[in-house]
Amino acid sequence: MIGSNVTFANPEFFWLLLALPVALAWYLFKRNRQSPSLRISSLAGFGTPGWLGRLYPLGFALRLLAIAAVITAMARPQTSEVSTRTKTTKGIDIVMAIDVSSSMLARDLKPNRLTALKEVAGEFIRKRPNDRIGLVAYAGESYTKTPITSDKSIVQGALREITYGQLNDGTAIGMGLATAVNRLKDSKAVSKVIILLTDGVNNAGFIEPQTAADLALEYGIKTYTIGLGTNGNAPSPIGYNPDGSFRYGMRQVEIDEALLEDIAEATGGQYFRATDNEKLEAIYEEINKLEKTEIEEFKYYRYEEKFRPWVLLAGGLLLLEWLLRFTLFRSFI
Repeated sequence: MIGSNVTFANPEFFWLLLALPVALAWYLFKRNRQSPSLRISSLAGFGTPGWLGRLYPLGFALRLLAIAAVITAMARPQTSEVSTRTKTTKGIDIVMAIDVSSSMLARDLKPNRLTALKEVAGEFIRKRPNDRIGLVAYAGESYTKTPITSDKSIVQGALREITYGQLNDGTAIGMGLATAVNRLKDSKAVSKVIILLTDGVNNAGFIEPQTAADLALEYGIKTYTIGLGTNGNAPSPIGYNPDGSFRYGMRQVEIDEALLEDIAEATGGQYFRATDNEKLEAIYEEINKLEKTEIEEFKYYRYEEKFRPWVLLAGGLLLLEWLLRFTLFRSFI
């Protein structure tokens, strides 16, 4: 009658159960006092007590069980069902600006920088279910791959489609940042964030990175910058093979870290350096922790009272005790 998911609204009534042993002790004491005794030398001439006499205390036991059932009913056993609803109270709009220049095919990250980035960025997007995210790709120029949207399947699909060769080669950091700012400037979100990744120095475009950073600051957009590439030399594309594929050779890794630090500091963000796959993954995880979305959770409880079966049980026990008293045990009254 009581399942594992049953709780009691008034469990303090169970203290009344302590009165039951007292009542039982009083009953036994009183019964012994009321029973006459006779001292004789032998019981050979007397028969054993009848079965009705041995069952007579059953009536009192039924009364105690009925009282226990009433006490359980007073404790109000009940089951509950819980439903939850979440509401985003402070959402974040995020634009990821991704460098897709030829140097992003360098193999100091496995299998190359661009593929490693797409894998880590995809996981980052998956962990932001309550935020809107957009994508900007840039090389010698820039364009919006996906406007900010809450549909993560669209963003993930667009991320998989980003490849080298869709734009003129080069590294236009200012263009990439300015395009990301343009996607966020009209956003009504409480927090607006750009994650800008590059593996080189600004060598293309007609917008200076510092100008784009000033725009981000004016619109209240925080910018996290990531420099991608190992320290020293890395196997990078240096030309083409006869079949059109890239020919690789060792090249010096050049990242304008001072510029990236200035952009991050000016906009209230942080600069990170990723020298391998593990570090890149750790950086995105750190950004994920820094930019927390506030979620409000509402819980709704539906209670179902379970005291009625106990009341019916108590009534049934008392009725049975009453019937036994005036039928089988009538001669003992």
